[in-house]
Amino acid sequence: MDNDIMQRTITSLLFGLILTANLSAKVGVKKITDGFNRPVWAGVPKINKKQMWVIEQHGVITVVDMETGAKSVLLDIHEKVSREGNEEGLLGLAFSPDFAKSGRFYVNYVDKDKQHHTCISRFTVKDGKVDAAAEEVVLRYVQDFQNHNGGWIEFGPDNMLYIGNGDGGSGNDPNQRAQNLGSLLGKVLRIDVSPQKGYQVPKDNPFVKTKDALPEIWCFGVRNPWRCSFDKKTGDFWIGDVGQNNWEEIDAIPHKKAFGANFGWRLREGDVATPANGVGGDKPKDNVEPVYVYNHGNGPSEGVSVTGGYVYRGPIAELGGRYIFGDYQNPRIWSFELKGGKASDFVDHTEQLQPQGGKIKQIASFAEDPEGNLFIVDHSGPIYQVVDVK
Repeated sequence: MDNDIMQRTITSLLFGLILTANLSAKVGVKKITDGFNRPVWAGVPKINKKQMWVIEQHGVITVVDMETGAKSVLLDIHEKVSREGNEEGLLGLAFSPDFAKSGRFYVNYVDKDKQHHTCISRFTVKDGKVDAAAEEVVLRYVQDFQNHNGGWIEFGPDNMLYIGNGDGGSGNDPNQRAQNLGSLLGKVLRIDVSPQKGYQVPKDNPFVKTKDALPEIWCFGVRNPWRCSFDKKTGDFWIGDVGQNNWEEIDAIPHKKAFGANFGWRLREGDVATPANGVGGDKPKDNVEPVYVYNHGNGPSEGVSVTGGYVYRGPIAELGGRYIFGDYQNPRIWSFELKGGKASDFVDHTEQLQPQGGKIKQIASFAEDPEGNLFIVDHSGPIYQVVDVK
């Protein structure tokens, strides 16, 4: 066994031994809503903090009154959304920074065109209703295969719209997209959607003046960023990047340092060299190493498919400043503090964060409201809030 891999394995086992010793007994979950068909995203607009928006993967957005539990369908675009591939669908949503005034929001979905495009579309809600026919497709690009679509979108601390793209799919990035600045795949994009129509490329994007590079690219070298986030307090950028055969990874970087950052895929899986189709396995120039990796398995510190989360900035003091994330297929929930650029004080919250008499089955996403409260989106239907149970 390679010495580095042996050390990581030993570290992982040690984490598993100390996880239960570090558990706080003061947090739990309460069910907010249930009965959804493959929910993949939830969010709460600043204009109404008691209203939760929920995305169902087949193409429906439902609004839930978190006090009464009442539901109403806000937008149904299932006729446009491809579910041919298991990872395809309506995958992400972002409220415009001026949502309270403009009513504008953006979605990320894969369309039913023969080639299957990712569509970043703008809609407007007015008087509690959305005219689906008034959709404006702001950005559209072809996916190579039916997996690794990414799907995350969010407005950053600079009010630009960020878009997380997978490498196009299949396995091992066969078309070499992630390191190719001439492709939008395997990248995080940054665009300005403040114009009334369309978008602009921000003048300070890192590759605006780079020959043959696409100017929308903000950073690159990701495989399938399944849920990214910005720290509400610091603006730091976090990625949960789904691995290939062995390693899942969490990346974190200050917002200002992420301009042009290279997270290594396909030359790296986690922090391990993985030469690609004759391309060397050396670290790329200015490679950004993960702050945490975990290997594949079903143990307490293992998993198969990472679900990125949030740095907790809500009312529960014990969780303050901790990055909370999980795994989709081995539905565990963990947290750590970032110290010296690496994970520290790793805690397994899985047993605590289970509904009474039940179990969270598939962690599709985490969600955050304007006050920093954290929610867990279970792909099997329910959505839970992390709460203080003192």
